[in-house]
Amino acid sequence: MTTYTSRLGALRARPHIRWGAGRRVRRVAMLSVHTSPLHQPGTGDAGGMNVYVVELAKRLAEQNVEVEIFTRATTGGLPCSVELAPGVLVRHVDAGPYEGLAKEELPGQLCAFTHGVMQAWARHRPGHYDLVHSHYWLSGHVGWLAAQRWGVPLVHAMHTMAKVKNASLAEGDCPEPPARVIGETQIVSAADRLIANTAEEARDLVRYYEAAPGKVSVVHPGVNLDLFRPGSGRAAARARLGLPHDAVIPLFAGRIQPLKAPDVLVRAVAVLLEQMPSLRDRLVVPVVGGPSGSGLAKPEALHKLAARLGVSDVVRFQPPVDQIRLADWYRAATVLVMPSHSESFGLAAIEAQACGTPVVAAAVGGLPVAVRDGHTGFLVPGHDPRAYAEVLRRFVDHPHLVDRLGAAAARHARDFGWDAAAADTAGVYAEAVHDHRRRLRSAHG
Repeated sequence: MTTYTSRLGALRARPHIRWGAGRRVRRVAMLSVHTSPLHQPGTGDAGGMNVYVVELAKRLAEQNVEVEIFTRATTGGLPCSVELAPGVLVRHVDAGPYEGLAKEELPGQLCAFTHGVMQAWARHRPGHYDLVHSHYWLSGHVGWLAAQRWGVPLVHAMHTMAKVKNASLAEGDCPEPPARVIGETQIVSAADRLIANTAEEARDLVRYYEAAPGKVSVVHPGVNLDLFRPGSGRAAARARLGLPHDAVIPLFAGRIQPLKAPDVLVRAVAVLLEQMPSLRDRLVVPVVGGPSGSGLAKPEALHKLAARLGVSDVVRFQPPVDQIRLADWYRAATVLVMPSHSESFGLAAIEAQACGTPVVAAAVGGLPVAVRDGHTGFLVPGHDPRAYAEVLRRFVDHPHLVDRLGAAAARHARDFGWDAAAADTAGVYAEAVHDHRRRLRSAHG
């Protein structure tokens, strides 16, 4: 029997097959069932995965790989297809009611969604798609069937994993259901290739789901370096947002739900003000985002917590914003705070650093890859608000830290461009197609 340690060794030692003649992928069917790439991140279930799908698809198209993204229609009257960018088409599939369908109810609509995907495929000649790339476990089940029906390989990205999330639940949060665990296990077994954001995520796939190490590839997500950059600087961004030029601004940006732990920041701010009452006059704590996931059950919980702790005067709740406005919030901040209980990578951390802003983050998931502890920000073990307050106080006591760590953060983020991520993903596609064709040849003697 292969041990867990030896399987990890196989993962590290797996050779990389370079893009070769005769294995070029021309067109990919990309599946994103539960959240549309056209939705604004920070609203509902839209978040980092939306950014991932959009940016990856655009950069693949620039590298001559056409992408068709299938997603569930959530509004009536949507066009059947929308061109997101040259070479990138978003196809809306009718599956279930347009509104009011929770993510937990989507498994019951996978049959309808699959039917819509198959209808689109039937209008094309055989071989129209060279490969299926599914995102999140719901899409994986549709991708599993589609790939088998079309005779093409399946590449799957988990983005988050039920077993990992359940191992680090926030207090009072709901565990992921057994049906999801079973579904993820099936997809891991069925996929030709699995894309992990970090080496730790790759190890989690092997550890929790017994993934074959040879089919797990690590591809770091990227950041749009044209959009997320220092720009005209912190002072100009604060002026545009109407923020005090001399304020201390710890920022939270993301979906408001227990998993992301914005409550830890609010509690840390209360601790900080207990220690430094004079800071109140120049402390601004923006929370940019909307309720999501289990946070929808108590959308006002964070507001009530701020009131109960006596910090409502410094905490400013802002609705989700588009990417251009988000970049300004990053630039304006003293520091981005990400106290998440689980993060497969943490795109916001790279986005903020690309804007020249250091990050204070929980030492979980992919965040230790995204943030260089002590160089581009600080990693905090656990979720004790006092520990976060202690780190935030460093930026108050030593203002020079913001510029020093911020400059290093901007340099660090330049290693995470989407062009490299797309090229590496295309390499994974080539591996999958190569191995798939080899298996077909073997099967036919």
